Amino acid sequence: MGGSAPRRERHLPVETTSFVDRRGEQTAGRELLARARLVTLTGPGGVGKTRLAARIAASVERTFPDGVRFVQLAGLDDPALVPVAAADALGLHDHSSQPPLDALVEQVRDRRLLLVLDNCEHLLQACADLSAALLHGTTGVRVLATSRHRLGLTEEHLLEVRPLPVPAPDGDLTSADGYPALALFADRAAAVVPGFRLTAANRAAVARLCHRLDGLPLAIELAAVRMRVLGVEQLLERLDDRYRLLTAGSTTALPRHQTLRAAIDWSHELCTEQEQLVWARASVLAGGFDAETAEAVCADGERVRAYEVLEAVAGLVDKSVLGREEGPGGVRYRLLDTLRHYGLEKLRRGAGEEVAARRRQREWVQRRAARCESAWFGPGQRDIVARLRADQDNLRAALDFSLTEPGEARAGLRLAGTLWFYWHACGAPREGRYWLDRALAACPEPTRERARALWIVGLLAGSQEDLTSGLARAEEARDLARSLGDEAEAVHAEYVIGVLRLFNNDVPGALEHYRATVARGRVPGQHLSLVGLDRVELACALGFLGEADQAVEVCVETLRLCEEHGEEWVLSYVLRMLALAHTVKGEWEQAERHARDALRRKLAVRDIIGIGLTLDLLAQTAARRGAAERAAVLLGGADRVWADVDRFRWGSQALGATRLESESRAREALGRAAYERSYARGAALGLTATVGYAVGEPTGEPPPQRPESAPAERCDGVRLTRRESEVAQLVAQGLANQQIADRLVIARRTAEGHVERILSKLGFSNRSQIAAWVTAQR
Repeated sequence: MGGSAPRRERHLPVETTSFVDRRGEQTAGRELLARARLVTLTGPGGVGKTRLAARIAASVERTFPDGVRFVQLAGLDDPALVPVAAADALGLHDHSSQPPLDALVEQVRDRRLLLVLDNCEHLLQACADLSAALLHGTTGVRVLATSRHRLGLTEEHLLEVRPLPVPAPDGDLTSADGYPALALFADRAAAVVPGFRLTAANRAAVARLCHRLDGLPLAIELAAVRMRVLGVEQLLERLDDRYRLLTAGSTTALPRHQTLRAAIDWSHELCTEQEQLVWARASVLAGGFDAETAEAVCADGERVRAYEVLEAVAGLVDKSVLGREEGPGGVRYRLLDTLRHYGLEKLRRGAGEEVAARRRQREWVQRRAARCESAWFGPGQRDIVARLRADQDNLRAALDFSLTEPGEARAGLRLAGTLWFYWHACGAPREGRYWLDRALAACPEPTRERARALWIVGLLAGSQEDLTSGLARAEEARDLARSLGDEAEAVHAEYVIGVLRLFNNDVPGALEHYRATVARGRVPGQHLSLVGLDRVELACALGFLGEADQAVEVCVETLRLCEEHGEEWVLSYVLRMLALAHTVKGEWEQAERHARDALRRKLAVRDIIGIGLTLDLLAQTAARRGAAERAAVLLGGADRVWADVDRFRWGSQALGATRLESESRAREALGRAAYERSYARGAALGLTATVGYAVGEPTGEPPPQRPESAPAERCDGVRLTRRESEVAQLVAQGLANQQIADRLVIARRTAEGHVERILSKLGFSNRSQIAAWVTAQR
């Protein structure tokens, strides 16, 4: 059936405009993160919390060996998806039946990483629950949040993000160049009026303008765009006129939210009617979107035609309403969260406008998903994966609309089913099950869509406790499809039934099942990926039962099918099965060659489960060939990858036996201490580096800035204090921080500090490496 991501991957938002200096806040943020595990940046919309959080996160990344990850929540409306989105950002691919939050905490328990939660204000309770679970269930995870409101946890430290400082309009302006607000205006104005800069002639007017805008970065950026047609004095005059209307002659300063509202209102009024409509309709698009999506969602054939959308998009980019960025497939656009909510407010003023726009968006997502499914067994898989991941927020928005709007649930069931290959092959099983379970509950009627959803839920059952219920769902799907006369969905369900037999350790039963399936041949409508996977599982069962020659024969035939279509995902499994067959025959060189080829392809489509399976196989071939150190490193890397999926490999006897045999051979050849050192070295690698090591190729991943590998090789000369040595011994015994504190009669916070210093001194990222080091020292 088909992760850990590279160390120090940031996944931070790409900066598309220059960042104006906030040195004081950056320093304060770093200092808070050094002593607190939860820091929340608070402040009004448009003040720059997201950009500041990204800057702070980038500046501290070296202190987090397991990475800095960014979770964008602005496009998320369902609180239940917050832990799922966090797991996705962390590269975790949980298949268990645990609650998502429990599974997340379990998987990052021993990691040292920074999680950035951006735009928490509309999901406060879910973000507070996530943060509390991480704070209480781990010792090395820290959270940096941005929100208009605090999360409300006792452990929370707040950093208020204030508007940019501006000089007094009538004060001394000789040093005004040092004010970030003025620098921001000058930078954005120069983007529309090349050569613009602050001068003695315009400095006072710019200062008054920024003062009038209360130093709010978003308001300043929107105003600066007007420099295309107005001078600074004219701009200030027009802005003063607007504020006089708002205040009705009051001399009281406007509250900041009114300041920002006035700036956005003015930008909106200066848009053409078409631009205003596109702004409003594009507000249903969560996250980024491309031009095709904009046309499909914003054009209705009456007030806005398809050919008018791109012109309106260009105008909104010029006015800084839409941001423009590079993405998979070309240029993508994004509405800032504050401007998206403004657009939604406008959209909701028209009767039925929001539902119509969301329905157009859902229909467009369905068409795109269907095209991707149709093309999946072909040469474009890498592009499909990248595009769907970029559109993830829009997939969620379309599914949520379908399952909350009366009369749309069956369309939601259809969409969730169309995306089976995305949930399964692209590492999103937890989220797939979430949407499919909701859709199945909303659509109990016996339909083709229900039959498909049932077998997909079975396919996504990855943990041992899920297999029984998964098999029942797949059998229900087969029976329903047959009753509807839908042979394609029936054979799709039969594929899943065979897989679950295989993972339930009924290898003879799975062999008989797949022999019959493959002998029957393809039925009309059957997806070619599942035709290929039927043969893959047949080869797998043959290999497990020692029928290596037959397994090779099946693989060669399937290889031809994949190569005819330029397909890579199923092909990677065929190559792994070829490697498995050659291990059965004792042909280790051929086995390793095929496994390496499989691993390269699996990394290309980010098939985390396949990577884990193939690393296990390469560890086996290394151990059998006498390359014990390589086997130990590969086992460390494989276990690290499996920790992001299911550390027990779904309880499969065959997979467990292979791993234990490899470990036993490597331990016997190396001795305990050397094995632990090599194993820890592999466990400290990231995904890309592990695959690079396994295939014997450079990965392009930069060398670590501090040692992350094994104890004795890199820790010569390191001296721990007597107390740190005591703590290290207790860590090696498996004690948690509170237990260490109780044993040594010290505060838990003191114990945590000792563990942090030990990790820092030894250059390690988790407690298991301390344990391995202590063992080696003995």
